[in-house]
Amino acid sequence: MATKQRGRPRSFDRETALEKAMRAFWENGYEGTSVSELTREMGIGAPSLYAAFGDKRSLFEEVVRVYGTTHGAGPARALTEEPTARGAVERLLREAADEFTDPGHPHGCLVIHAATNCTTPEVEQALRDQRGASLTAIEDRLRQGMATQELPEGTDAAALARFVGAVFQGMSQQSRDGASRGELEAIADLAMAAWPASEPAASGHRA
Repeated sequence: MATKQRGRPRSFDRETALEKAMRAFWENGYEGTSVSELTREMGIGAPSLYAAFGDKRSLFEEVVRVYGTTHGAGPARALTEEPTARGAVERLLREAADEFTDPGHPHGCLVIHAATNCTTPEVEQALRDQRGASLTAIEDRLRQGMATQELPEGTDAAALARFVGAVFQGMSQQSRDGASRGELEAIADLAMAAWPASEPAASGHRA
């Protein structure tokens, strides 16, 4: 008669478990996701979760890092790969419309939604810092556009970056409320219509 093994930790695929944890946080936010829900979604026991990932906060921090290199990597790619500031911002918003409404995962942006009703100061601050870093990256790209005279000299890069960030964050919430990809693309169109006009070329009547 076979002897039943006891106390042996259950093996699991770490990447798969991490992806499931990401979806739970993405759907319910940080505060709205309990450890019991995480273990249920990840298919592991609490001891395995703590052994592999640490506590809930440590798990969430790893989830956010992974999100930034997978589902949330689009904005950084747009800002670095597009040859113009306008092209970068337009791509950022259009790809957001697609990503935020992808039926393959929860809608919206994890970093934005996870902060909803967050009462854990360290997590709240970390998410605020990450959103601030995103605004800084947009502003830096806009300043590059000013340096190459793509944008008018008097452009308020900080205000324009905050405008782009506000549109991005609003699109995230709109997608959570059921807005379609087409509806979010229409928002992106309106946002780009507000793009600062380039300096007019010199005309013949000027000295």
